[in-house]
Amino acid sequence: MHSSIFSLSICLASLGFTLSSQAAETPETSQVLWYDSPAKEWQEDCLPIGNGHLGCMIYGGVQNEHIQFNEDSLWIGDEQDTGAYQAFGDLKIQFAGQNEHGAYRRELDIDQALHTISYQSGGVSYQREYFASQPADVLVFRMTADKKGSYSGTISLSDMHKGTIKAEGNKLSCSGSPSGTIKMKGKANYPIRLDYEAQVLVLNEGGSLQAADGKISFKGCDSLLIFLSADTNYLNQRDKGWKQAHPHQKINDNLAKASTRAFDALRQEHIADYQSLFHRLSLNLGQSPESVHKMTTAKRLDAYRGAKVEAAKGTNYGKGALGLKGNADPELEELIFQYARYLMISCSRPGSLPANLQGLWNQDNNPPWRSDYHSDVNIQMNYWFVDAANLSECFTPLSEWLWSVVPVKREATQKKFGVRGWAHRSENGIFGGASYLWVPGDAAWVMQNIWDHYAFTGDKEYLETRAYPLLKNLCEYWEDSLIEWPDGKLVSPKSVSPEHGPEAEGNSYEQQLVYDLFTNYIEASNVLGKDEAFRKKIESMRSRLLGPQIGKWGQLQEWAKDIDDPNNKHRHLSHLLAVHPCRQISPVTTPKLAEAARVSLNARGDGGTGWSKAWKISMWARLHDGNRAYKLLKEQIHGNFYRNLLSFHPPFQIDANFGYAAGVCEMLVQSQTGTIELLPALPDRWQTGSVTGLKARGGFVVDLSWENGKLLSAKIHSQKGAPCKVHYAGKHHELKIAKGETQDFVPE
Repeated sequence: MHSSIFSLSICLASLGFTLSSQAAETPETSQVLWYDSPAKEWQEDCLPIGNGHLGCMIYGGVQNEHIQFNEDSLWIGDEQDTGAYQAFGDLKIQFAGQNEHGAYRRELDIDQALHTISYQSGGVSYQREYFASQPADVLVFRMTADKKGSYSGTISLSDMHKGTIKAEGNKLSCSGSPSGTIKMKGKANYPIRLDYEAQVLVLNEGGSLQAADGKISFKGCDSLLIFLSADTNYLNQRDKGWKQAHPHQKINDNLAKASTRAFDALRQEHIADYQSLFHRLSLNLGQSPESVHKMTTAKRLDAYRGAKVEAAKGTNYGKGALGLKGNADPELEELIFQYARYLMISCSRPGSLPANLQGLWNQDNNPPWRSDYHSDVNIQMNYWFVDAANLSECFTPLSEWLWSVVPVKREATQKKFGVRGWAHRSENGIFGGASYLWVPGDAAWVMQNIWDHYAFTGDKEYLETRAYPLLKNLCEYWEDSLIEWPDGKLVSPKSVSPEHGPEAEGNSYEQQLVYDLFTNYIEASNVLGKDEAFRKKIESMRSRLLGPQIGKWGQLQEWAKDIDDPNNKHRHLSHLLAVHPCRQISPVTTPKLAEAARVSLNARGDGGTGWSKAWKISMWARLHDGNRAYKLLKEQIHGNFYRNLLSFHPPFQIDANFGYAAGVCEMLVQSQTGTIELLPALPDRWQTGSVTGLKARGGFVVDLSWENGKLLSAKIHSQKGAPCKVHYAGKHHELKIAKGETQDFVPE
């Protein structure tokens, strides 16, 4: 957070001009969200853009444009308390003389990460083009028209932390540092006080600009180009007090550089940077009827559902499955998958913080669940799909954040439990502080993500410098914490199965996670050739862990005792972690346990909040039931997405967007058992399709095409030269693919 200074600098520059007044007639693709009216509700209608750490939600109003913006490190909190993620501010533009309008269209092109708005008013065609540039580290808003002198109005800024806005010359400024008060339990003031700053730079072609009364007035302008940059003085390093230099100079430099460049150059640089990630993966799930291409995204969603669904109001998630009437629209299913990739690129890039409960986008200083890092499924779900969907760079913020906060957690753990290593409470902030319940298994759950990133990438430097020290230290926690029963079995101390009880020793949630942790540590130790004595100790302890138990009604037990209630419809599936995201249970390697997991999953039912339903997609995919996975995917679209395709709990939580994408990946390719399974859970509804760029563990990139539900061909590219095992249609194959080479696989 950087000293609250909104500095609105005003300069002149010549702007390029392009406008298509026929935008509403542009043919639709599966990569575009579009609407025929401005947004009304922030979480249901506004469209997000972001460059990793800086982003905004856009209303797209005609007379009044409202752009609510965020920066990912604007937090209150400290090393004891989670605090909360904060809203930053609002950029508002009031346009004169545009009272009546027609031919309105706003769209988000996720292929280029461009947000555009077009309309006609008073015989003039207007167009706005917005994007969040990662290379330039600015938000860019350009406004053009096909008639000179068409833009008049005012620009204003508001600060969510009550900074005083002043207009001096050609600048607006506001500065401060939030102390923080939150409605939830916590402190009114925190010892860590970050400075924040935002600046807006306006360039105009034609007309004039004037600063007065805390606003910038523009009159008779041909076009406007507005840059916004914001940051804080947060530093992801505890030994430096979590702070670095005030962001003022950095922001000044960003805007100065951007203002000297042609708009088209900035735009192309942004597109090239974004597409270097987004274009790694393509997906084709079939062709939708031509009729849906003419519908707005909101109407298309309603058509898919069969009726307009007020999903956020009065939905009883405990009732189970929703009705699945509606139109087939595989391109919408594809769009929601690619939208998740767009959102991840937009809110999690190297140098940023990890995606929180709302990704990056937040309008409230008292956001739902602090908009924090919940560690009992939510932050894990955010990152399940990242490597599989060929966005490995986007994983870096999670590992770097965890690395920085573990020392804080280690001290808190020693104080609480008197043991080595570290554990989690379920609510977490950016300074290592945490709130709510101690749930020791959560740390092992996050470490599953940390290991999986190595499994996909084979990055030994990452393994040695980041993953391995954390894995080893967490093993030490469990070495000190596990309890030995009279029969010699090792079990976890009393705890709950998130987020319900009873509290008991050896619940399946922690037993499965500890098994996964030990397995991953053993593999890491072998790869690096380190700590042989400790590795052998962990191998011995793993062999003594109480393993998965099958209960009296054929279920995979949630508790060490056979007390599971078959009528329990709780949203959490924590006793099935061994199926997904871990790898202890599989229909191929452990068929009896897989069948017991199936019984438990059936008993849990198909109801659930957004993230719960998304998780069930992956669960059923891991159990090789593509049709059941697809049913849950379809139900999620029916009841868990707003008009802007953001997912909700409710309210808005981004984890279900990412969980949906994870489920699609699992349906098409799996690799958790050391074998690449091709189309392991292909549903009947996706009869013909293709995917390019899916990643598999071991450093493989997989391209697939299928027809009539059968694999036509596959291309497997090896990035590391590791042994390659392939499974399809009940047959196993071993391929020899050299590093950097690609091999065709044609099923027999």
